[in-house]
Amino acid sequence: MSLVKKFATVGSGTMASRILGFAREMLMAAALGTGPVAEAFYAAFQFPNTFRRLFAEGAFNAAFVPLFAREIEAGGVAGAKKFSEEVFGVLFSILLVLTIVMELAMPFVIRYAIAPGFADDPGKLLLTVELAAIMFPYLICMSLGAMMAGMLNSLHRYFAAAIAPVFLNVILVGVLAVAWYGGYDGREVGLALAWGVLAAGLVQLGIVFFAVRHAGVSIGFRRPRLTRNVRRLLWLALPAAITGGITQINTLVGTAIASGRAGAVPSLNLADRVYQLPLGVVGVAVGVVLLPELARALRSGNRIEAANLQNRSVEFTLFLTLPAAAALMTMAEPIVRVLYERGAFTPADTAVVAEVLAIFGIGLPAFVLIKAFTPGYFAREDTRTPMLFAGVSVAVNISVALWLFPTMGAAGIATASAVAGWVNASLLFGVLIKRGHWKSDAGLVKRMPRLVLASAAMAGAIYAAAAYLTPQLASASPFYTQAVALAGIVAGAMLLYFAAAFGLGGADLGMIRRNVRRKGGAGTTPVDAE
Repeated sequence: MSLVKKFATVGSGTMASRILGFAREMLMAAALGTGPVAEAFYAAFQFPNTFRRLFAEGAFNAAFVPLFAREIEAGGVAGAKKFSEEVFGVLFSILLVLTIVMELAMPFVIRYAIAPGFADDPGKLLLTVELAAIMFPYLICMSLGAMMAGMLNSLHRYFAAAIAPVFLNVILVGVLAVAWYGGYDGREVGLALAWGVLAAGLVQLGIVFFAVRHAGVSIGFRRPRLTRNVRRLLWLALPAAITGGITQINTLVGTAIASGRAGAVPSLNLADRVYQLPLGVVGVAVGVVLLPELARALRSGNRIEAANLQNRSVEFTLFLTLPAAAALMTMAEPIVRVLYERGAFTPADTAVVAEVLAIFGIGLPAFVLIKAFTPGYFAREDTRTPMLFAGVSVAVNISVALWLFPTMGAAGIATASAVAGWVNASLLFGVLIKRGHWKSDAGLVKRMPRLVLASAAMAGAIYAAAAYLTPQLASASPFYTQAVALAGIVAGAMLLYFAAAFGLGGADLGMIRRNVRRKGGAGTTPVDAE
């Protein structure tokens, strides 16, 4: 399967999840707006979700995948099965203890770490604690599921792991539809959503569990023991968890700071949902596919192939991410209005969320490039360096957020996140070059400025079109009129961008055909960098 097709397989599942996520957020915005129940739910869900990405997605896609792939090559399926069972026993035990401790400490953690700004509203604080306590066991399901997803990715079976997250949004959309039809009040909606999150975790775990069995690896429970392989995994996983979850760490920090101003937490989350579409579809797909491919190339000693994989991945991310960032920066307000402005969500809410979304657009390329740069370290089993850079990024994020939040509110949090993302991406790229792990690529150097120029031309056209269609995009216009006008701008912008990208030489059909035809793996012929 070609690298691009693998990106597309993972990206298609992520795309489905993100689209359903929009439906979920649209229903939530209409039902709850940016009021106290929405604040409580988003703050509570951010807690287990951050842990999930720290100890599951980041750690196991970064540390587990190369080790599991090595076991497959060294000992076949039997050796990989033994290793995965050793890890499963230790991981499950750690997660169980962590969950019990966090459930007991939940009031303290929410009050002093997650949402200190809620302390002045006892009702909102109590609801946040209750919702977090219901949802935290979701961490067990998703962490074990992430381990199994890593196994599937190493076995080149991407679809089940990519489609499983869709069911979180399927279930939550169903919960919101029932709540809407049944006339639930705000608190009942929040509780129903919390139980829906837990149910979704069980469903997602079931999907990847049976997919792993179908792939020929049956996992049984072993008494937890710190074997040599498990110790190696834990040594790699801790820094990898911090590095892989840097965006979530920054988001958690932002949530804690934002809790000091009414409406800021849901505003950040609603904007985050929009920019997570390109970040998830492109960034996650590249990160998931590139790591095992790059690790395989390095193990076989094919450094030319490894360098080519890295450059083609960055080229692919920029080709799709730069126009997305330009679009978010130039038409954030009509996007937010069409998606959210109805029911309890007011025009004033639109203005705040749109400002946050436009700023997130500035940081989007950085966050996607981080996903493309970090496999260059993880595939070499270096998780310490990205962890140090993640620490620098968090320090920058906290400092800038505390500086800007008193005057800018939620927009200050978004600005801090964007700045931290660019600092992290720059450090990762600079050290890869310094160590000689990133080979100069004439094709990438030639195409990158042309893609920037094509994106700038598209942004200018969007700005002019939005100004021309101001009456159709205004709040007073019917939803249908707004949606058609926005869809027309998006379609026209896409046509213009692709025409400009190909016309300026930022992309060419020959290069794309070679990538699509090309087979992944270390033994393949590198794609022509030109």
